[in-house]
Amino acid sequence: MDAQFLVSLALIVATFALYIGIAIYNKAKATSDFYVASRGVPPVFNGMAIGADWMSAASFIGLAGTVMILGYDGLAYIMGWTGGYLLLTFLLAPQLRKSGRYTVPEFIGDRYKSDFARLIAAVATIIISFTYSIGQLSGSGVVIGRLLEVNTVIGTLIGVVLIAFYSALGGMKGITWTQVAQYLVLIIAYLIPVIFMSMQLTQNPLPWLSYGEVISEMKVIDQELGISEYIVPFTEGSKWQFIALMFTLMAGTAGLPHVIVRFYTVRTMKAARWSGAWALLFIGLLYLSAPAYAAFSRFILMTEVAGSSLNNLPAWTQAWVDTGRLSLADGNGDGILQWTELVISNDIVVMATPEIANLGIFVIGLMAAGAMAAALSTAGGLMIAISAALSHDIYYRSINPKATEQKRLAVGRITIVLATVIAGLVALNPPGAITQIVAWAFALASGTFFPALLLGVWWKRANGPGVVAGMLVGLGVTLTYIFAAKYGGFTILGIIDTGAGVFGAAAALITNVVVSLLTPPPSKKIQEEVTNLRYPEQIEYKDGEVWVKDAK
Repeated sequence: MDAQFLVSLALIVATFALYIGIAIYNKAKATSDFYVASRGVPPVFNGMAIGADWMSAASFIGLAGTVMILGYDGLAYIMGWTGGYLLLTFLLAPQLRKSGRYTVPEFIGDRYKSDFARLIAAVATIIISFTYSIGQLSGSGVVIGRLLEVNTVIGTLIGVVLIAFYSALGGMKGITWTQVAQYLVLIIAYLIPVIFMSMQLTQNPLPWLSYGEVISEMKVIDQELGISEYIVPFTEGSKWQFIALMFTLMAGTAGLPHVIVRFYTVRTMKAARWSGAWALLFIGLLYLSAPAYAAFSRFILMTEVAGSSLNNLPAWTQAWVDTGRLSLADGNGDGILQWTELVISNDIVVMATPEIANLGIFVIGLMAAGAMAAALSTAGGLMIAISAALSHDIYYRSINPKATEQKRLAVGRITIVLATVIAGLVALNPPGAITQIVAWAFALASGTFFPALLLGVWWKRANGPGVVAGMLVGLGVTLTYIFAAKYGGFTILGIIDTGAGVFGAAAALITNVVVSLLTPPPSKKIQEEVTNLRYPEQIEYKDGEVWVKDAK
């Protein structure tokens, strides 16, 4: 066994032990622990947990590579995913927290006084979270497989066992504190290599300020090679596709059930707002570093790998060629590797960076532990969302309203284990590329939940028949466009399947408004409750403790 393998294994085992220890220490004893961590999480730690919940294997492993390969067009991902948190923090999260519900389907069912709407929302939660979790589990399989030098299938199964254990045991309370630890692991792992690369290339330890120099140098190299320049916009798709993708990711972020439920874990509306602000800071650390990663890695590949003799390439290239993620072909037979003859998968840019920049075995091991933290933290949050939809919204609210606290906890734990195992089995042979599967989940969320929640909070005239029609039409339009664009080659203004959410959201909003206006308005009581959601709670201080008058 080589030293690299042992260092990586030691770091991963140490972090796994930490996560399991935290879950055991924070074991959920009541349903409020299991679903909303007893609403006692301080905003700064909730911000970290939101960051970890949010930054999935796709963000950690794939984002910098996507920007490197797409150039300017890749920025739609960064702007969409960060902009979505502004929408959520200002438009929805504080009001949803004030409603005092456990889950998104429960809010929709109670706000619109419709059991059918709650059922549709619960099914949509399961579909969206399940789609998303397949990507996380196959991502964790790739990382564990590469590290332990075992088949990806075995890697995925190891991830499934771990997630099922700590999610089922700790519930939301255990997952929240585990995610805080996972955030710290993943952000340290992400920042160390990019800071070292910045010092190597520009003698400046702040990559966010220094990567502009590298882009200027690349501009000259691009012109010499006669290839399309890295910073020229809309070379990979139309301007409309850029805008549609950005909207889909923003609205999808503001409508993702596993993200919204994190805002239910704090005490007050103010704390929910501050959670969003902290989350934006913690997420921004990774997202603002991704373009720097992309620029540095592309520059090193252009100057140190391209133009070299094929017999004299750096040692790290061989290991990645063996994985099938990097291909080097001498197309013109001159023995020299040209830039156009180098094909790199966007999934390996971040994982290979420590080797590309020669940063040593400890950093390579840390990177692996960070990638695992990213995959596991998101998968844990998704499993809680699926479990809450099944055990709280469907079992407790629809099938057995008299269930005891112990029985509800048991059903919650069983559904988490089942959901993790089923998602793991599908992830053994995923139905598409990880980033594509994730983009579909966002399109579905922006076509169903975003319009329902937006109108539910800000338009008191919206009613049950309106939301049911809106969610069904939004879901139908989104799915139809995804399949028509992906398999039928049908597009409007050059917008492909990843931008489908823009049509779904528009259709759902229009349908909801029209049907609501054609049917009787909600009761006066509901309309007053909706208006009340928009105002901050009245806070009193008794014996040094905070008492919130009208929070639940």
